[in-house]
Amino acid sequence: MGAETGERLFDYLIKLCDDLAWERETDPAELYKMTQGLEGAPALARLAEAFGLLLVRLEAREMQRDGLIAELKERAADLEEARRELAKRNVFLQRTVQETFKRPFIGQSPAIARVLKVALAMAQRPINVLLMGPTGTGKEVLAKMIFFRSPRSAGEFVAVNCAAIPATLFESEMFGIEKGVATGVTQRKGLIEESSGGTLFLDEVGDMTLENQAKLLRAIEEKEVTRVGGHKPIPVDLHVISATNQNILEATREKRFREDLYYRLNVLEIVLPPLSERGDDILLIARHQLRRHSLRLGRESLALSPEVDRLLMGYPWPGNARELNNEMERVASLAPGPIVSPADLSEKIRAVQPPRAPRPEGAAGAEDFAEGDETAAPPKPAARGVRGKPPRNGPEEILAAIARWNGNKTKAAVELGLSREGLRKRLKKIKAEP
Repeated sequence: MGAETGERLFDYLIKLCDDLAWERETDPAELYKMTQGLEGAPALARLAEAFGLLLVRLEAREMQRDGLIAELKERAADLEEARRELAKRNVFLQRTVQETFKRPFIGQSPAIARVLKVALAMAQRPINVLLMGPTGTGKEVLAKMIFFRSPRSAGEFVAVNCAAIPATLFESEMFGIEKGVATGVTQRKGLIEESSGGTLFLDEVGDMTLENQAKLLRAIEEKEVTRVGGHKPIPVDLHVISATNQNILEATREKRFREDLYYRLNVLEIVLPPLSERGDDILLIARHQLRRHSLRLGRESLALSPEVDRLLMGYPWPGNARELNNEMERVASLAPGPIVSPADLSEKIRAVQPPRAPRPEGAAGAEDFAEGDETAAPPKPAARGVRGKPPRNGPEEILAAIARWNGNKTKAAVELGLSREGLRKRLKKIKAEP
């Protein structure tokens, strides 16, 4: 009986070895059962016991493996769901950015209208453009508007501050670098290569060294770049918008800027006017920025009092739209009430002698904006009161104000010191009177 059991056990161990090499179908419980009836051959019994422990451990590991696989599948499903959600948000953000920069500049002054007419016309057939104008006039904003309205908007908009790139790193940043050039260096595309098919925006282009100007000129002329440490030129589909606050033509005469690069970049030149030359656009921009900052800070929209309007119109704005944006951010943060008063402005603006109340016809093109849009409100004449504390206006005064503004009730309400809803109620009451 013992010998027969021993032979069966031996055969079983042989089968077990085969199963371990291929696909195990043996049961450790059966192995233990067979060893209980085995007599004599203690070595064989120990061998069977060792195989049994091996099977138990294998089963434990398989259970652990199956658990890990199930957990990984669950996490993979979560990651896939997160990826889909991020893709949706990315599409939404891209559309939001595109819609934001597709809109023309805020403002309807003749100076900016001429700029927009040229910019929107050339956006359909992209050529190299040189944007000129003082700091803070919105050159990068205009560059993005041109890009998002162009056929190249599916590509990348790559903005480069030429003044911020050290001369020694210019080639690696602009042209890229190959793997192994130095210890720990990995392959990396340059900014020019990243912009291929889209638009390369070169801000402060006048601050580049003459040596780097020559390298940039070659890349623009040849439409190809060679990475640092590489030998094979890489073709690029290049469109360049440049910007500078310098007199670049004078810089070429003084040999501080290469004349050949100037003409490569300046296929079309657009000069952005300073904010002080844009008239009533100052108030349109101020209201837009104030509303944006109020929303970001979780505040209800603030309104500018007529006195504040006159102070903003009288200040020269040396920092242009960027300085105005900073001022409106400060006001949105510090103004205690819903109406911005002169006390809420910076001291430098309060110190300026304000001009007289602007004429109603000074709001060039404001009728193109939707009635009721705060950004469209022109500079206000001297008001008889402050919003929130309306004066007692009679029917004749109300109707005369509406007539002065050619029927625009929003502008008339500002002049009268009323909210638009307050003016509507008064008009309703006037119509109801016999």
